[in-house]
Amino acid sequence: MAQAKSTNWRNVITVISIMILVGAEVFGVAIAAGWAIAGLFELGDYVGYALMGLFSLLALYFLTNLWRRCMAVEPLTGRA
Repeated sequence: MAQAKSTNWRNVITVISIMILVGAEVFGVAIAAGWAIAGLFELGDYVGYALMGLFSLLALYFLTNLWRRCMAVEPLTGRA
């Protein structure tokens, strides 16, 4: 007989909090790095925007890996 899965709200809150905190930091660093590199080497606005976008994609990659690792350690559902 199959058992229903219930949501583990403590793990949900923990994972969401981690993703918000780390996401804000990682995207802040990505945008600041693109702006700083473009300004340091006088590459212009469009190259600066491109670097910000490229670094933001890299930040998104890191956040997806963090999400997968969080799901492995803190499962959101458990047996009732």
